[in-house]
Amino acid sequence: MSQTPAHYDNHSDHGADHHDDGIHFSVKGYAIGFLLSVVLTAIPFWLVMGKVIPSSGMTAFVILAFAVVQILVHMVYFLHMNTKSEGGWNMLALIFTLVLVVILLAGSLWVMHHMNTNMMPMSPHDMRNMP
Repeated sequence: MSQTPAHYDNHSDHGADHHDDGIHFSVKGYAIGFLLSVVLTAIPFWLVMGKVIPSSGMTAFVILAFAVVQILVHMVYFLHMNTKSEGGWNMLALIFTLVLVVILLAGSLWVMHHMNTNMMPMSPHDMRNMP
């Protein structure tokens, strides 16, 4: 009878199934991710260089939409993030980060808007008297 602690008793079982969480990626997955990334970069480039959409605001909106899709492609195909990876903690961390970014951006825009509307207007005459 050995007097080893309980966590050393089954050290041989740690190898095979410790990293096996049912997710297997291959060269095919990386190739698909690469091709999607190239296409999602080439289309907005073509839209801007070819001036396909006459409105610059609409072009910016379409480019942002492609950027969001490309972020998702990178997260799935290259970072291997899904709801099952790391027991769901990766997705929870991503959601938490997105909530913080939205709060930060919305709060900053709100403060800047209200600072702009509540500032006293200055005429050019008042600007000359500034130190």
